[in-house]
Amino acid sequence: MKAFVIERHGGPEVLGLRTGFPDPRPGEGEVVIRVGASSLNYHDVFTRRGMPGIRLEFPVVPGLDIAGEVAEIGPGVEGWVRGDRVLVDPVNRVKGGLMGETMHGGLAEYCLVAARQLVRMPDEVSFEQAASLPVAYGTAHRMMFEIGGVRAGERVLVLGASGGVGNACLLLAKMAGAEVIACASSVEKLARLEALGADHGVNYATTDYVKWVHERYGKPYRRSYDGGVDVVINFTGGETWVPCMKTLKRGGRMLTCGATAGFDPKTDLRYIWTFELQIRGSNSWTVADLETLLGMIRDRRLDPIIDCVLPLEEAGEGFRRIEEREVFGKIVIRP
Repeated sequence: MKAFVIERHGGPEVLGLRTGFPDPRPGEGEVVIRVGASSLNYHDVFTRRGMPGIRLEFPVVPGLDIAGEVAEIGPGVEGWVRGDRVLVDPVNRVKGGLMGETMHGGLAEYCLVAARQLVRMPDEVSFEQAASLPVAYGTAHRMMFEIGGVRAGERVLVLGASGGVGNACLLLAKMAGAEVIACASSVEKLARLEALGADHGVNYATTDYVKWVHERYGKPYRRSYDGGVDVVINFTGGETWVPCMKTLKRGGRMLTCGATAGFDPKTDLRYIWTFELQIRGSNSWTVADLETLLGMIRDRRLDPIIDCVLPLEEAGEGFRRIEEREVFGKIVIRP
């Protein structure tokens, strides 16, 4: 089969298309998926670069998010037949491990998964829509609601709103009835975010978003619950960490699910205790999150934002666009 692989850790030069890559064969409790679509995440860039503590066997087929059809069924598998349309939960919750990292992922014509990872897809959901969900929308759904408790009437500031997770947070926060301030790095991206429903857009390349929040909502005060925003979505880390604290009202929540700009930022404990801030981490998603999101698409309440759909041969361009932050939404790859 054809597969797009990471040959070793490094830069873009370690990526490449292979023909004649070994076809997967299902073992006990496993199925082979004919990939209909896969999508890229910044995690794929981290996998290419190498992450501390995670050892890989090369070559690795990247791609965490996978949707397709059941092509082959191994012994001991019940409840599935060839041709069933499925979304793959990227996490093998029995053996452990992650698709596109410690197990071959979706940037190939076929993919091997445990039957326990399969989530049935409604007929109304396309492969491209489903493949946009797990890492970005699944993570956002759990972080926003189960962990973050976002509710109607709250002010929510979203950093990096133009990416996959950021788009998802914007759409889900608006569905919950929140007032959303979307931050992005260009006028063009902000226009698209406001078209998606953002109440306000802040260009952080030219505008101090802390000052913007204080001027619009007032500064937080020790004995006041008024000034500032209720929730900040910050999955960038780095130099944004302390400024985001300064935007939160007393009792506000900072929600984080990643650290694309740095995992060890300086912090300022004075803001945490003075304003009784809550720092809430969220990791991954549940199958229930994925089922809920599939139902939202089926019911036409949600349509994942897709930047572009590329053929497998051009997956390297998808990596480049994500790494250079030239995306708005999800990059989908079709074999």
